[in-house]
Amino acid sequence: MSSTAGIQHKKIVIAAGTGFIGKSLLEYFGPHNDIVILTRQPRAGNKQVSYVQWDARTPGDWISSLEKADILINLTGKSVNCRYNDRNKQLITESRIEATEVLGQAIRTLQHPPALWINAASATIYRHATDRPMDEFTGEIANDFSVQVCKRWEQTFNDITLPHTRKVILRIGVTLGWQPGGVMQPYLNLVKFGLGGFQGTGQQMFTWIHQADVCRMVEWLAGREDLSGVFNCTAPQPVPNKVFMKTLRQTAGHLFGLPAPAPLLAIGAALIGTETELLLKSRWVLPTRALREGFVFLYPALPEAFKDILAHMPRSAYHLF
Repeated sequence: MSSTAGIQHKKIVIAAGTGFIGKSLLEYFGPHNDIVILTRQPRAGNKQVSYVQWDARTPGDWISSLEKADILINLTGKSVNCRYNDRNKQLITESRIEATEVLGQAIRTLQHPPALWINAASATIYRHATDRPMDEFTGEIANDFSVQVCKRWEQTFNDITLPHTRKVILRIGVTLGWQPGGVMQPYLNLVKFGLGGFQGTGQQMFTWIHQADVCRMVEWLAGREDLSGVFNCTAPQPVPNKVFMKTLRQTAGHLFGLPAPAPLLAIGAALIGTETELLLKSRWVLPTRALREGFVFLYPALPEAFKDILAHMPRSAYHLF
C-alpha cells in the first residue's frame, strides 16, 4: 500500500505517528516522501524516515522539524480503549488539547510553516443515532463524555489562527486495516474462537473506513488547496453491527459466532479495562462533504475491505488451525 500519485517528494510530519494510523500513513507515504515522526520514544530511522523526541505538551527542539513541512498530521491522544474513570478522562482530554495547542504555538514561530495542518478528530462527535445518518451539514452533536472531548478538541484547533497554514479536521471512523494495534485482531480473535456474533442488539450502526482510504483522503486534501474545515473520514456504507460481524465471519470462513448481549459485554469490558460504549454506541456517519467534493473511495463497501485486509494477514490471525 503506497502512494501512486499526488504526494511525492514532500516533507510530511506526523505527530504521534507510531500508532495504528501513523503506521498506515508511513507505509503509504514513506517510499516517496520525507517523513518526520514526532514521538515520545524516538528510534533509529532511515534515509527517508526520522523519529524526533517530543512530549506533546511543551516547546522544544522538535519545533525545527516543522520548518518547511508540506503537511503536518496530528494524531496525538491517549487511547479511548480504557475505563472512563476520572484519571483516564483527564488524560484523554488533556492529551488531545495540549498537543494541539503546542503545535499551534510552534507553527507561529516558524519562518516557513506547514502548508497544510490536518488534525485528527473522531466521528463519535455525533449523537447515538439509530433513526438517521449524521453528516457535516445535518449531524447532531450530543453531550456525553466522548462528545465533550471531541468538541473541546476541535474548538482548540479552530481557535488557532494561522495565516499561512490551511487547516483541516478529519472526523475519522473506526479504521480497519492490518497494521498492529488496530481493531481487526481483537474482532478476528472473537471470530476465531466462535464468539464472533453480534454485540448487544446488533442493530447499532458501525461507521468504519479502510486504512487505505484514510491515507488517500489525506493525499486528496493535500492536492485540494481550495478545501479546509471539517471532513468526515468514513466509508460511505456504514452497516449495523450484526452485518459487520456476519460479513467478517463469512470473509474469514467461519459459519457461526455466539452473540454477546449487553450484560455480558459489561462484565467483559470491566475485566479487560475498557467501556461498552466502544461497541454499543450507534455511530451512523456519512462522508457527505468529501463525496460532494469528488473524493472516490477505494473501499466503499465492507466485503471488499475485509477481503483486502485479510489478504495482508496470516491465516493464523483468524483460524485456529
